[in-house]
Amino acid sequence: MTAALQAQALWKLYQAGESTVEAVRGVDVKVESGEMVAVMGPSGCGKTTLLNILSGIDEPSTGMVLVNGEPLYGISDDARTDLRGEHFGFIFQDFNLLPVLSAVENVELPLLLNGRSPQHARQQAMEALDRVGLGDRGEHRPAELSGGQQQRVAVARAIVHRPSIILCDEPTGNLDNATSDDVMALLSEINETQGTTFLIVTHDQRIASRCQRVITMSDGNVLSGTTQPPAEEE
Repeated sequence: MTAALQAQALWKLYQAGESTVEAVRGVDVKVESGEMVAVMGPSGCGKTTLLNILSGIDEPSTGMVLVNGEPLYGISDDARTDLRGEHFGFIFQDFNLLPVLSAVENVELPLLLNGRSPQHARQQAMEALDRVGLGDRGEHRPAELSGGQQQRVAVARAIVHRPSIILCDEPTGNLDNATSDDVMALLSEINETQGTTFLIVTHDQRIASRCQRVITMSDGNVLSGTTQPPAEEE
């Protein structure tokens, strides 16, 4: 079976004055289809840089990334944009919702940008909001929603085009523990019922414990990729 995400011999070098910073150092990563994997490590260890490279946001200095068997680099910018739009959904710590748009407008925006008709985009956006338990909040703007509700809107936006892979950067970093648990339960349910692959950068062991495998990074290197038993429901 083709891996959902595979990176081989990734390096990312930055110039800082006269010094060269090795943010990612010869990393090999493989995430199988349907896995939920956490990436952990101290601040500055390279985990967000790695996520940016795997998502096509930040090109590696050397190395290769395959997305469902297709190369993410060495192709045109338009081809990379199309590949990202087809395969990836994104969830961020800061929600990244547009404050002047309602919840349903935020969710349907990626579909409209990809050329879907307004009617089709609105229908799919409402279905996605229903999926995350916010079908009755579609007309509310972000400022009228709680932090947990805003992150659920962000989840709906990430899943609305039915991507095979969702990349998360500290998705519960701005939430309290109880709300974090609710959001992670939602992500786990999407993983289990839809087979969506998740790669989650987090510093929170509680979040990592909900994943099937944990990749640990330090100083730009992958130290381990440990498979762990399923977390017990509380």
